[in-house]
Amino acid sequence: MKRFCLSIFNFRLSQQTKMKLMLFMTCLMACTCMTLHAEEDDDEEKAEGQVIIKLMGDFHTGFGSKNKERGFDIEANQLGYEYEFKNGFSAKAVLYVGKAADNSGSQRVVYIKQAFATWEKNDFTLKVGIIPTRQFRYQEKFWGHRYIMKSFQDEYKFGSSADLGLSVDYEFADWISADATIVNGEGYKKLQINAGLNYGVGVTLTPVKGLKFRLYGGINESGEEGKKNITNLAAFAGYNHKKFDVGAEYSYMTNASNKDNADRYGYSVYGSVKLSKIVSLYARFDDLYSKSDWNIANDESTAMLGTQIKIGKYVKVAPNVRMNMPKEPGGKTTYSAFLNYYLNID
Repeated sequence: MKRFCLSIFNFRLSQQTKMKLMLFMTCLMACTCMTLHAEEDDDEEKAEGQVIIKLMGDFHTGFGSKNKERGFDIEANQLGYEYEFKNGFSAKAVLYVGKAADNSGSQRVVYIKQAFATWEKNDFTLKVGIIPTRQFRYQEKFWGHRYIMKSFQDEYKFGSSADLGLSVDYEFADWISADATIVNGEGYKKLQINAGLNYGVGVTLTPVKGLKFRLYGGINESGEEGKKNITNLAAFAGYNHKKFDVGAEYSYMTNASNKDNADRYGYSVYGSVKLSKIVSLYARFDDLYSKSDWNIANDESTAMLGTQIKIGKYVKVAPNVRMNMPKEPGGKTTYSAFLNYYLNID
């Protein structure tokens, strides 16, 4: 039975993976022990917990020159548990099963994506552990279709969605809040410790209902002699309405991969329209560049148009078509169709 289960998921249980699983189980056990203690101490302030299950995947097919690129794919699976102790404290642990760091091959690997504690008091929030980073989390939530396509900075590797460290948030007023983050800078898939850290600061403005602005700046220290620090700058503007939403972001990264003068920049525009309680239309356009064409082989523009259908409370499906336009001289525009699905119990 053990061999059968491992063959289904195609895991390679290396020593590093075993250590990650042990750490994840330790987090869950800690949550359970804290839960029992909280329930014994205060029956009136009863704590609450919930299981987290997220499944993302798709069926896709190319057209023309990409006609042979078709099949089913599992983008990511997440399994975890979150517990709120009703005294300002909460804990969350999430195990990620998905593609390797280089996004290549059919092999699936296991990571601890999140394992952190949270303390909230009035307008102040502190998170410690393997935390969600703030670099593009706001844009990702506004885009709202992570299971279809990652947000711009995540898709083109301007930064990581989670890392080991801490973050603080403070809401000064209803219309302005700020956040600061200090993490290792390696991302949750590579938790090595070197001499450098990643620092980030963001400010979010909501001057009127529905209208949102955000500015972010960060420095990721190389920690190695001869390598350059990476800086990230981002600006976002968006508007939410009960019937539609539209957003735009611009991002600039210097010294990508810690290489001197290897800058990347671009923008993303996206929006959606609600046709009914269960059906909506969405569209997105990305435009990615590299300074002095140092990475022109990976520069491209991408256009997407699709619809989302909610099936019950937990399931979404999203058929869509995409057009990829490479900037490399001689590059051919390609077309593809996707049927994405999402199961979310959170």
